[in-house]
Amino acid sequence: MEFYKVLALRTIGNFLILLSLFLIGKTFLPPLWAEVNYFSGRQLGRQYFVVGDEKNKEKVALKMKKGLLAKALDFDEVKILRPQDPNFDIIIPKIGANSRIIANVNPADEKIYLKALKKGVAHTLGTAFPGQKGHIFLFAHSTDYIWNVGTYNAVFYLLYKLKVGDEIDLFYRGRRYIYQMTGRRIVNPSQVEYLMAKSNKEFLTLQTCWPPGTTLKRLLVFAVRVRD
Repeated sequence: MEFYKVLALRTIGNFLILLSLFLIGKTFLPPLWAEVNYFSGRQLGRQYFVVGDEKNKEKVALKMKKGLLAKALDFDEVKILRPQDPNFDIIIPKIGANSRIIANVNPADEKIYLKALKKGVAHTLGTAFPGQKGHIFLFAHSTDYIWNVGTYNAVFYLLYKLKVGDEIDLFYRGRRYIYQMTGRRIVNPSQVEYLMAKSNKEFLTLQTCWPPGTTLKRLLVFAVRVRD
């Protein structure tokens, strides 16, 4: 009897350890992989361009000499990003982010926004669209349950890499709109006043969870439209 009792306890203990490792991996491996991919790309000299910028790609390709490691890995140093959905899409060249945008998502309805976040980035209901004067609010944060973080938050993992002046592209109804980052801020989840900020000028806010792989705070990135 004692043997079976010990065996049962060991089995339960091993199961809990494996379950913990699985949850840790599911939560933190996606952001870790994003970091590794970004770092390796930077080391090998990868540059991203948005479709329509092929002339710039050709100029860069001519100037760049592929390194030995890049040659050995057959690494493509210049990559063109094409919108997944030209009707509504976001591309951030610096970090290679590319995702369709789901329009008019209610951020107060968990069932609705979680469904949208499985498909891409969510556009907040009641905020502006590209080409309109006003505030465009996009978010890709996850649920408050730790086991779901890796499911919903992948698109904007590297958002914190952006600096003032970096480019953010939105595609809307087949047209490209170009924005430039102006700043960022880390806020508490309860600070929702940024969500419905008003303006007579066209500006963009991107939101994700912070730090990556958690739901402790929110990282906000601000940008203004510069050209299209």
